[in-house]
Amino acid sequence: MLSPLKALLSSLFVFDGTTLNDDTHDLQLATAVLLVEVMRADATCSDAERNRTLATLRQRFALSDDELARLMQRAENTAQGANDFFSFTSTMNDQFTQAQKIQVVEYMWQVAYADGHLDAHENHLISKVAGLLHVTHGEYIAAKLHAKAAVQPH
Repeated sequence: MLSPLKALLSSLFVFDGTTLNDDTHDLQLATAVLLVEVMRADATCSDAERNRTLATLRQRFALSDDELARLMQRAENTAQGANDFFSFTSTMNDQFTQAQKIQVVEYMWQVAYADGHLDAHENHLISKVAGLLHVTHGEYIAAKLHAKAAVQPH
């Protein structure tokens, strides 16, 4: 009885033809899903938010266009089926330093600010994820301010 369930779960977590037991792929997918969730948090998923997400993932993980497209497709599919954020944040809590977790929160803020409008749902989502990542309130606010400065024209 458990074998079919295990096979189903294994097929859901395939990335580039390999099972996602590799820490790098887990972290890439977890980060991408959280950024996609910010894109999905408000009523409209703008091109600016999508472009910011793609640019962030490309920069953070040094991905080729093909790798980036596969990661985004995987993240969008995973985000649609996700019931909570614990599996993604627990992966980050196990593998990321505190500075890296703060950076993820900053990336989320950058996506939220990319369209020039901060939605209450985006704000709530980022606050919730920051708590799950054990990011302090001070670190959370600093990440928000850095992100806002980074995406606003000078």
